[in-house]
Amino acid sequence: MRILSVRGALPEHRYSQAEITHAFTHTMLRVAVDERVVQRLHRNAGVESRHLALPLEKYGELADFTESNDAFIDAGVELGARAVTDALKAVGLTPQDVDLIISATVTGLAVPSLDARVASLTGMRPDVIRMPLVGLGCVAGAAGVARLHDHLAGHRDSVAVLMAVELCSLTLQRDDPSVPNLVASGLFGDGAAAVVAVGADRAEQIDEVPGAPQPEVLRCRSRLYPDSERMMGWDVGTTGLKIVLDSDVPAIVNQYVGEDVRTFLRDCGLTQDDIEWYVAHPGGPKVLEAMQETLGVDREALQVTWDSLARIGNLSSASVLHVLADTLAERPPTPGSYGLMLAMGPGFCSELVLLRAPESAR
Repeated sequence: MRILSVRGALPEHRYSQAEITHAFTHTMLRVAVDERVVQRLHRNAGVESRHLALPLEKYGELADFTESNDAFIDAGVELGARAVTDALKAVGLTPQDVDLIISATVTGLAVPSLDARVASLTGMRPDVIRMPLVGLGCVAGAAGVARLHDHLAGHRDSVAVLMAVELCSLTLQRDDPSVPNLVASGLFGDGAAAVVAVGADRAEQIDEVPGAPQPEVLRCRSRLYPDSERMMGWDVGTTGLKIVLDSDVPAIVNQYVGEDVRTFLRDCGLTQDDIEWYVAHPGGPKVLEAMQETLGVDREALQVTWDSLARIGNLSSASVLHVLADTLAERPPTPGSYGLMLAMGPGFCSELVLLRAPESAR
């Protein structure tokens, strides 16, 4: 499979971390918290600014989960459609060319799913195959690329799209002063992203399009860790989606991910010395530091991820796709070089995707 294009889409409402911190403590929450604690947690998140689905003042007006989820559907469809159409236009394709659309989200509920709504809005064919991925959370961007690869291995002439839409701000719990809720309020942002990919036969038919490199996906691997269900996820209740976020996540990363990567690469006939570029999910500063330690790399190896975290926050499933887009556009890999995409999420689990930059411009 070859990735033809990756595009992100962000809401128009952009705020500094300081603005969000002030609004969170003064107008969003309905319970008392120590503002100094919130400020410290938000500073430690490594985030400088974020985009939100709604104007900041509107969050204090959301009455319940119904209103939040309605806003999720409205904004999510618009953002997802924008990401998909931008990614298709970048390589001279239209929604009518799409044979499969995979949608990833974990920050709202929609039936029909977002992919059905976006397919209708953008004018995809009636026979388009839809595959909603719900519940994978932060890992879903990488897992979605892996599922594109699985499909296109057996449909070599097809065009497939992955659409990730996450509006984390709309999961706000207004009556929850817990540390996980306070941490999440400083880390997660809103956004969408789309990947356009084709099978091997279709790739040979596509004319050269100037722009970012179009890497191949070579192999993928999923990993589910034992006794870790409560590391990350949601508790679903009358107020909506209440975050589960264990402080031991960095320890799990340190314990498993490095050896997982080395084993995966060995099975691919490679070593870590063969990996020239990394596309990592921005789970937060402590997670990124644990990832650097377990992989034995310095901060520069994950600098694009650190920059994305600072600029837009953690966008759950859409984040690693934004990092991929930034990598291809701003730091084009050496022709023929190997890259590794990796992300982690609820389960607790990880996904590894081996990439290779094209030998030359196509």
